[in-house]
Amino acid sequence: MTAHDLTRAAWRTSTRSSGNGNCVEVATADGQIAVRDSKDRSGPVLAFGPAAWRAFVSGVSEVRRR
Repeated sequence: MTAHDLTRAAWRTSTRSSGNGNCVEVATADGQIAVRDSKDRSGPVLAFGPAAWRAFVSGVSEVRRR
């Protein structure tokens, strides 16, 4: 696993966020999708490849439809 340079990443929060800081932020870097906790911006980051990200989002969408 390699570390990604996230110093210039443009992090974004969901438009559905309530603004209370309890959500995740997402950015793209080095062809990966990075996800972090908005309450701990210097903490750990998960990185997904494009196919894994699509599968994750699809799975979350499926759960929300139930």
